[in-house]
Amino acid sequence: MGFLYEGLNVQSFLALVVFIAAFLFLNEISRRSKTVSVLMFVLLPVLLAIGIFYGPLGSPTGKTWFGWVKVVSALIGVYGFLLIRFTKLGTKKFAAVFPAAILSINIAEAVFRELEIFVTYKTLTVDAGGIVVQGGPWNILNAIAGVFTIITLTGFVGIRVSKDKSRDMIWPDMTWPYVIGYTLWNYAYVYNCISTRSLYAGFGILTAAVIAEYFFKRGAWLQHRAQILSLYAMFSLSVDFQTASFFKVIPTYSTGALMSLSVLSFVFNLGVFFFMVYTVRQRKVNPIKQELYVHTDAYKKTLTANGL
Repeated sequence: MGFLYEGLNVQSFLALVVFIAAFLFLNEISRRSKTVSVLMFVLLPVLLAIGIFYGPLGSPTGKTWFGWVKVVSALIGVYGFLLIRFTKLGTKKFAAVFPAAILSINIAEAVFRELEIFVTYKTLTVDAGGIVVQGGPWNILNAIAGVFTIITLTGFVGIRVSKDKSRDMIWPDMTWPYVIGYTLWNYAYVYNCISTRSLYAGFGILTAAVIAEYFFKRGAWLQHRAQILSLYAMFSLSVDFQTASFFKVIPTYSTGALMSLSVLSFVFNLGVFFFMVYTVRQRKVNPIKQELYVHTDAYKKTLTANGL
């Protein structure tokens, strides 16, 4: 990863593996228990906030508006998903709009930040949160890719709850092209805008969500993503973890690396968009009122995995 990062060695690589495993573990134990979910996503944020404002906790991320907005928006998503999973709200058709809406808002926040950096930071600069950023055409490309990830959110009317003990929120129409497209876009965004922490806030937690989707519970990627993001956001606001030597892996800040990731994100998500348009025309379906990918193996495997 020398093209993207400096300081990656055996020790820091093992720390990254433990980092990913820890968030996977916390996601799994909370996913499987309503009680643990309440403790982890309702009680813990309150305790951490008290620790940040009145105690020894806190990190430079907590000095930026975006750090707090990300925590709040991610937690709102988790709360909404818990209501869908464990209350009668999950049986209401209008409830399916919430996951698509909260994800769209979350993406829009990041698109705004890309544009803000493009306009504000013309050279390598340390922002208020201690993050080194540099604006450039890569911000514009990835902002457009972010817009594509909103447009290609299809089939939310088919969101349902799995028929097993964990009662996960399942979005069958959110198949692997979207998951990979979003992952590439978000990683490029974090590399562009939260560069200093991008190996962890980007690669680490995005990898954890993908592993959770394809190795632990299929079809619940958005739920995995929201829970893991919330846990990381709380952690990063509370602890300046990159002061530890084994977490000091930083980007190269190469314009080539910045541009390469954003081009990859843009091209892949453009492809997802064209595939959506092709499917709409071929199958004559409405991406807002109907599910698009019911004919695919990925969709069928998701239903089977969740007893639906």
